[in-house]
Amino acid sequence: MDKILEGLVSSSHPLPLKRVIVRRVVESAETPLSQAQCRAMFALSTRLVLQGPDPFQRQVGRQVLEAYGRYHRAEFEAFFNRGLVLGLLQRGYGELSNRDPAILDYIQAGLRLIMSCPSVLELFELLQVEALRLVCERPAPPLCARLCQLLGDFPQCLPRGRKLSLAFCQQLVRSIAHFQSQGSREAELRLYVSQVTQVSGLLRSVWKAEPDTLLPSLQELFAVISAADTSFEPSVALASLVQHIPLQMITVLIRSLTTDPNVKDASMTQALCRMIDWLSWPLAQHVETWVIALLKGLAAVQKFTILIDVTLLKIELVFNRLWFPLVRPGALAVLSHMLLSFQHSPEAFHLIVPHVVSLVHSFKRDGLPSSTAFLMQLTELIHCMMYHYSGFPELYEPILEAVKDMPKPTEEKIKLILSQSAWTSQSSSLPSCLSRLSGKSETGKTGLINLGNTCYMNSVIQALFMATDFRRHVLSLNLNGCNSLMRKLQHLFAFLAHTQREAYAPRIFFEASRPPWFTPRSQQDCSEYLRFLLDRLHEEERTLKVLSSAKTSESIMNEDSQTQEAVHKAQVFAEAPCMGSEERTLIQKMFGGKLKTTICCLNCKSMSQKEEAFTDLSLAFCPPTSLENIGPKCMERSEVKDDYVVQTNTSATSPAGGTPLNNLEVNGGCDTIMNEGTIKDFSTEPNSENTASSELNKVQDNRDMSQRLVGKNTLSVTDLLNYFLAPEILSGDNKYYCEKCASLQNAEKTMQIIEEPEYLILTLLRFSYDPKCHIRRKILDNVSLPLVLELPVRRATSPLAVVSGGWSVGVEISDIGENLAKKLKPSGADEVTCPQLVPYMLSSVVVHSGVSSESGHYYSYARNVTGSGPSGLCHQSTALSLVSPQDKLLTEESPCTVVENELDAEMPREWFLFNDSRVTFTSFQSVQKITSRFPKDTAYVLFYKKQNSTCGFNTNSANGLWVNGDPPLQKDLMDAITKDNKLYLQEQELSARTQALQAASASCSFRPNGFDDNDPPGSCGPTGGGGGGGFSTVGRLVF
Repeated sequence: MDKILEGLVSSSHPLPLKRVIVRRVVESAETPLSQAQCRAMFALSTRLVLQGPDPFQRQVGRQVLEAYGRYHRAEFEAFFNRGLVLGLLQRGYGELSNRDPAILDYIQAGLRLIMSCPSVLELFELLQVEALRLVCERPAPPLCARLCQLLGDFPQCLPRGRKLSLAFCQQLVRSIAHFQSQGSREAELRLYVSQVTQVSGLLRSVWKAEPDTLLPSLQELFAVISAADTSFEPSVALASLVQHIPLQMITVLIRSLTTDPNVKDASMTQALCRMIDWLSWPLAQHVETWVIALLKGLAAVQKFTILIDVTLLKIELVFNRLWFPLVRPGALAVLSHMLLSFQHSPEAFHLIVPHVVSLVHSFKRDGLPSSTAFLMQLTELIHCMMYHYSGFPELYEPILEAVKDMPKPTEEKIKLILSQSAWTSQSSSLPSCLSRLSGKSETGKTGLINLGNTCYMNSVIQALFMATDFRRHVLSLNLNGCNSLMRKLQHLFAFLAHTQREAYAPRIFFEASRPPWFTPRSQQDCSEYLRFLLDRLHEEERTLKVLSSAKTSESIMNEDSQTQEAVHKAQVFAEAPCMGSEERTLIQKMFGGKLKTTICCLNCKSMSQKEEAFTDLSLAFCPPTSLENIGPKCMERSEVKDDYVVQTNTSATSPAGGTPLNNLEVNGGCDTIMNEGTIKDFSTEPNSENTASSELNKVQDNRDMSQRLVGKNTLSVTDLLNYFLAPEILSGDNKYYCEKCASLQNAEKTMQIIEEPEYLILTLLRFSYDPKCHIRRKILDNVSLPLVLELPVRRATSPLAVVSGGWSVGVEISDIGENLAKKLKPSGADEVTCPQLVPYMLSSVVVHSGVSSESGHYYSYARNVTGSGPSGLCHQSTALSLVSPQDKLLTEESPCTVVENELDAEMPREWFLFNDSRVTFTSFQSVQKITSRFPKDTAYVLFYKKQNSTCGFNTNSANGLWVNGDPPLQKDLMDAITKDNKLYLQEQELSARTQALQAASASCSFRPNGFDDNDPPGSCGPTGGGGGGGFSTVGRLVF
């Protein structure tokens, strides 16, 4: 029968005829045959199955083998013995190699036929050994997949015993690492993926059946991917194993891996890079989860060098994976984490920037819901990065144009995402034995290190930094090549805005800005320092402008290009946009206002006027006795110099109506500016015995107001401002010399603000000199701080005020009699003299804690306030209009009070407390209650921001490139910050490694009684800080 069948399959007869005859042969298998005949049929069918030249012959062989083996099982059992199987696996069959998958096909078919025979047990034992030998020979994917299929169908063939089973799993992992696809066509790639899936599926089954094999398999996996052998690159097919690792193990495995001292940085870097390569593997699940977990774990133990190297090496590859829909979700998750956590430098983000636009257009062309969803996620990521690294318009402009139709995340959401993603915020994977090294606080703000009683400087710098428009102007200046104090301030502001450090040490700025008479390492007056600093910056800029003018003239004459370049550098301060007159310095533009002082002789009514510039107002406290009759204040020691006063020829007719005092009252409170000639002596009582009778009505009006002041338990900034602006009577030893009267006369001195600053700085004069003890005592009275303030400003538009470009000017007045009286009327009959109420909002408060100016501590409260108010709030004049400036000024429920309450309720966590190195969130209620809670802590210097201002930076500029409101930094500044951020990460990493070594040394010490009962919770005991013994094996893993 075997000869007939052999001749038939090799004949040239038609195929249908052959099939009919083969069917007859197969049916004849039921008939009894001799042992020799059966053996001949088994040998022929085996040869056809393994060496058949065409599919028809191989099919015939399988049909005959199955039929005759079923009906002649004993004979087949004798034929399909150990010797046959071992020969096939070790030597092959004829010309057929032993590594051909057909060998395993044949063996699997034979096992099915003898499953019920006793000899199959012997074959199982043989195959257990041969399977291990086979995987050790690194079979190709087809053979390995076929072997795994056989072992999956016959698990009895899997190596038994812990040692053999572990060896089999580890060797199978290494075999997968050698897999390579043999083709690039889709069909070939699909077949390759299915073969890898078959192999990884077998490993999953083994891990599930024998859990003890899982951890050694993962050890082998890490050993493969962390190897530094450049001649061998492990296959990305290893990614197929990740989906089979239980996610419950992720925390303990990552912790063990990142804290193992035996894992070198180079090995970890190599392993992480290869894991990121696994994102290219289709259908693999959870790869991105493990990659992100490992990235977080490394950040938690401050191994920043690895993170930096891996990010820069692989960020472009991860971005390119977004082009492929199958792997896009995982790639986007890893890309987002890598970019958002890489916050010390724009280098990683800028590597992918050139490729963003084309990817966005591709997503838009797809039009698929999935592509649109991914585009929205990508757009949010890009906006976060451009917000964090503004200042590269040539790079970002095409991207902004491409995503202009997509939703843009709010600034609050961007800040939250960035704060949660920074490396220094990753603490979830920290081992309990390591203390967390702090990075930037959750506020996103940077503290200033106290260099030795320098809190007076730190508090002032933080208040200036939080003056948003001032900060933006400083950062926008082009100061390259300039070693000025403004350049150092710009450097300090840039670091406060962009450093990764929790606190920055301003040593260079401190040495450059410290007044010469300030003793180092001793406490100083922050108001004095602030005034000195602003004066220095102002004078420095004026000097540069003078030099610029001289060099400009020289360049015109010489036409020398080098001189023109020097002129350009000297003109840097004049380059801040949107600031009005080019003759004014930045300090004048931001903090400068004008005050008009008028002195009226009470005998002849002649008047003298002078305009003075100011950068801050100093508010004296009202003497308690003068509150009872707050008439015109008496100045006994004020100097009235001849060059300060210009006499006017006026009639003796007394002014009609009241004084301007009532019109100068403010709703909401305001601070005054410190000028030496305007400080009030609060030990002096008003003396009006020589006052003309025309002033008695004025005194009575002021007494009415004083009664309201006395009725209040707490003074407000408004009260102090009113006292500052109230008329003063020059009498007694301080009489005024009137040129018209040619004698000393009683006079009235009044002050009016005629030009308001962008930022109004108010200093509360809390330190009075005690002549007995020769010290400056502190006034600890509580002063309420209004959130919203309206400042009365009398514009200098009348002929009474002739404005010049200087800081001080005298004005001669020729008005007499009723013309003068008309201009001084409080009723608002003339628009020129009716004050305009300019709204201000509280921006910063510098607090002094202590009882003396020579001791104590300074800290500051601050928030971001722009020209339109926090959160874009604009204060309309109608909303804050007053029924009467005098009647409504001191009422308990003024419109401003209502607005304050609404603003504070609507803007939680917008206030910050800057206390040297520490920065925390706080609230306006905390600011208001600070003195009532801590009697020695009192508000000292206040910053108010003018609202509805048009000279601040437009953060919604046409090009949309100032995405975080601040202007782009100069390249040298950005480079310096990037360099320092890298240095900071290295410092953190070194400290973390030192702690890890100390912890490892402590945990390895010999403890005869198990562990010390005195260990604090979470310490490094033998069980890893209270973790129990369940994970002790994992805790000792060496990956």
